[in-house]
Amino acid sequence: MAKLMSERPIAVLGGGNTAFAVAACLTLLGRRVVLAEVPAFAAALDPIRATGAIHLRGVAGEGKAAIYQITTDLGEALAETELVLVIVPAYAHRPFAQACIPHLRPHHTVVLMPGTLGSLEWAQLLHQAGVEGVTLAEVDTAPYVCRKTAPDTATIWGVVKGLGLGVLPSARTARVQKLLEPLFPGVQPYPDVMACGLSAMNPVVHPAGVLMNAGRIEYARGEFYFYEEGVSPSVAKVIMQVDEERRRIGAALGYELLPVHEAFHRAGFGPGGDLWATINGSWMLTRLKAPGSLESRWLTEDIPYGLAAWSRVGTQYGVETPVLRALVELGSVVMGFDAWKVGRGVEELGLAGLDRAALTQLLQKGGR
Repeated sequence: MAKLMSERPIAVLGGGNTAFAVAACLTLLGRRVVLAEVPAFAAALDPIRATGAIHLRGVAGEGKAAIYQITTDLGEALAETELVLVIVPAYAHRPFAQACIPHLRPHHTVVLMPGTLGSLEWAQLLHQAGVEGVTLAEVDTAPYVCRKTAPDTATIWGVVKGLGLGVLPSARTARVQKLLEPLFPGVQPYPDVMACGLSAMNPVVHPAGVLMNAGRIEYARGEFYFYEEGVSPSVAKVIMQVDEERRRIGAALGYELLPVHEAFHRAGFGPGGDLWATINGSWMLTRLKAPGSLESRWLTEDIPYGLAAWSRVGTQYGVETPVLRALVELGSVVMGFDAWKVGRGVEELGLAGLDRAALTQLLQKGGR
């Protein structure tokens, strides 16, 4: 199977920073990539339509990557491919799932990069549509620290070491790991997608960091280095309390999740030590500036689809999360919408009413 899939094109769905970087990097590795967006966001692909190429810069290689196919027809994108990398914000997971469902077949393997429990939402949508047999997976973070540095250029400042992988059903983990390893060396499996989704790092760091720097972001329009200047020791204390509540949810479900500073260190972001020391010593993280405004996915994605989702899972399994809830409430005021209603909860994840035994069965076998 791995050999067959390596001979077929790989679908990269999305038109943002990481999608461009992944499409370019895999192309320069010799893979044929179908880069696809939904029609509503076709403009994201306009800068590369004329030449059909993305210029890659940075630590993962440099060169002009001639993309095999660029399209806004997801049926066309999935027709030749078996491995599908979905690299979009969490709030786009549902629309992409709905667009893909008519074209998905049991031979497809769909990987959300990252997922933050999105694979469970996809599973629920597939089940409701009567589509069975598709392998779903997610990773715990984006594979690169990267940005578009020009409309047709992606720059990679850092490559994640040991990208964490969760697979649904978990019985297929070894197969999916084998497929991804040549593309993202060092893939490390989690027990299942729940453990992976609870290990996403962006919701741990971004909401607290952005909200506690809200005045500076609005005044400076993001013209400061978020991690180097914004994650001060006091901000790090709040982040670590968020992390503690996240880990308590994991413990209630039988997982021993890494603390955020250890996860950052293992991923190669920075040196060992506490969170402030790891971030301050990170060359790649300290390259990143703050969001240009508070209308940023660091809030609009990481609060409704990260913190709120985790808190609601915690509630179902008896874990109190006062700091997560406080950040969701405060973030809702800043964002101007109720993050509890906009994000995904246990109903959207297909977990409502499931006790621990039923949850384990779902994660291991994927059936309902």
